[in-house]
Amino acid sequence: MGAHGQSVSDGGAPPVRQALSDSVYEGIKAMIMDHEIAPGARVGIDALSRTLDVSPTPVREALARLESDGLVVKRSLSGYRATELLSRQGVVELFEMRLLLEPRAAALAAQHATEAQLDAMEATLEAMRAHPGPSGPYADYRDFAALDQHFHDAVAQAAHRPLLADAVERLHSHLHLFRLSSLQDSDDPTLMEHERVMRAVLRRKPERAAEAMAEHLTYSMERQLDRFTEG
Repeated sequence: MGAHGQSVSDGGAPPVRQALSDSVYEGIKAMIMDHEIAPGARVGIDALSRTLDVSPTPVREALARLESDGLVVKRSLSGYRATELLSRQGVVELFEMRLLLEPRAAALAAQHATEAQLDAMEATLEAMRAHPGPSGPYADYRDFAALDQHFHDAVAQAAHRPLLADAVERLHSHLHLFRLSSLQDSDDPTLMEHERVMRAVLRRKPERAAEAMAEHLTYSMERQLDRFTEG
């Protein structure tokens, strides 16, 4: 699966064209995530068309999707550029936002999640267990990254607060955080932390669900900030 919500972004596009669009999107995204396209570098449509051996149209479509992901920005005179990496302060501010929103979402999910939503969250965690941890190039961990984001989005959806769910989804934090380092930790504890959140939601314990989500986000922020110390 690609980034959350992207597989249906072109609506009723013919299957062959949609497959090409998705392939180009994933190809360019991998170049950005692995820094083959450097942070801040210009992203040329014609050059990418030649590199990927496709027409400019699917490249333009892919760049529009990547702009919504926050991985490229469009300048009026200079075209598209890859976004800069998050700074240490940017990471702190991102997690400040997540800590405001997601523990509350987890508490509400513990109260309001339907059985179908609980089943879907558990299925996401089961899928994550097939990926022992993100490591190596983006192509190797993109499914893990997508499932990671999907779990957080699913918890927020289960809160039955549409504005809250929309705010959580719009952060698209997984792409920016994974992009900070091309080599992730193979023993990443994300799955274990997700399972603690899941257990609290299943047991309908709002306070514990909020606490487990806050712990997960705090530990995740510390892991990301360690990258700056190591650097």
